[in-house]
Amino acid sequence: MFRKYRCIFIVSCAVSLFVSCSSGQINNESPKIDPPTKPNTFKNPIMISGADPWVYKNGNEYLVTFTTGDNITLIRTEKMSELKNGTKKIIWTPPSSGFNSKEIWAPELHKINGKWYVYYAASDGDNKNHKMWVLENTSQDPFQGMWIDKGELKLPDDKWAIDGTHIEINNEYYFAWSGWAGDTNVSQNLYIAKLETPFKVSTERVCLLKPIEPWETNNTNPLVLEAPQFLIKDNKIFLFYSAGGCWTDGYSIGMISMDASKNPLDVNSWSRTKNNPLFTSNTTGNSFGPGHNSFFKSLNGKEDWILYHANPQPEQGCGENRSMRMQQFTWDNNGFPVFGIPEHLNKEINIPAGE
Repeated sequence: MFRKYRCIFIVSCAVSLFVSCSSGQINNESPKIDPPTKPNTFKNPIMISGADPWVYKNGNEYLVTFTTGDNITLIRTEKMSELKNGTKKIIWTPPSSGFNSKEIWAPELHKINGKWYVYYAASDGDNKNHKMWVLENTSQDPFQGMWIDKGELKLPDDKWAIDGTHIEINNEYYFAWSGWAGDTNVSQNLYIAKLETPFKVSTERVCLLKPIEPWETNNTNPLVLEAPQFLIKDNKIFLFYSAGGCWTDGYSIGMISMDASKNPLDVNSWSRTKNNPLFTSNTTGNSFGPGHNSFFKSLNGKEDWILYHANPQPEQGCGENRSMRMQQFTWDNNGFPVFGIPEHLNKEINIPAGE
């Protein structure tokens, strides 16, 4: 089963019925993308299919992973604009059975204390059993050595969990994820806890955010906040998230933030931005439901880029049509990010500086 086919059949049927009654026939064909004609430019998408993209800048190269559904694949490239030509390697294949054998979603690669770790969500094929899991590799090169399954990351309260991400704040390690408050799929909230080691949590979970704003709830059932992503700049900690249901074109990116001197485990440290959502569908640019992003610096370290997925046509939902895209973003005078709108698929974009 591919990433995020988790809405219940009643919701899926209702959405399908609405589409058939109100919109007529939907053209789900991907638009034709002509090669760039200007030097030192590229066009999105950088990968035709690549949901939940994650990128790690490792010196003068980039390591990218994404949801395949049935394994964890790394791509190595020196040029993000040429990611599709990068070196691919399947670094881990799940066991044939067990609680981390199916629905492998949203892997993230992190280097912690000189070792490589991959956090990923998995289940036994039943979505209600999704939990977070950890792989470890002690090799200097994540394409080499052995990836050891360290087992489930035992999160507080032992509830459903996906989309985990790691961050170091003031020399302390934290883990944020999307999870259920209880044992039923009513609402996905954003949680955070402190880590003692890369595979051991040392505190109770703290609920940082619940879906309450209209763009977050988006008339969906269940309600969804997911894909937390940290970004640190100067004295601010930013936490981005996706909301609105990946099965809708209203799926978008929002943000909360806090001063770096505050306690990340104190919900009162965080504030919602007044401009949410920050990144939404571009209906004239073949970008529908942009979300589940990550960030990277250009090779020269001077530019900030967002990596995300979106559908090329409306109402394509949470499947393999989600393509991987990237674009540069800037900062306003108050030190907050400015994303603009998702770039049109046929727009020629300058390659990241240093490529």
